[in-house]
Amino acid sequence: QVQLVESGGGLVQPGGSLRLSCAASGTFFSINTMGWYRQAPGKERELVAVITSGGSTNYVDSVKGRFTISRDNAKNTVYLQMNSLKPEDTAVYYCNAAMRTTYGASRTRDYWGQGTQVTVSS
Repeated sequence: QVQLVESGGGLVQPGGSLRLSCAASGTFFSINTMGWYRQAPGKERELVAVITSGGSTNYVDSVKGRFTISRDNAKNTVYLQMNSLKPEDTAVYYCNAAMRTTYGASRTRDYWGQGTQVTVSS
């Protein structure tokens, strides 16, 4: 039983900032990678940012220099700091976590948050 609970979405003006949080709870051994996806109106779902268990990160080109993904392993939480927001950032943002349920498991299993709306508009 695993849950990912997201928070931090809302309405913000262009140029503003938001920080999304996603906390994992339940029964699992370890969290490998964590990431944020988004689904914008009229567009396909895309991976926004990902962070590995070792702290390595990667971003879609459109958010590089503006967004920062981080994680707090003690809290089983991943964050997405979003600065200099643009109207084209408007989307539903989904948290994803790849986990191993038990020690020694050969594969991870993906879990998803419920999604949080981010709207950038004047």
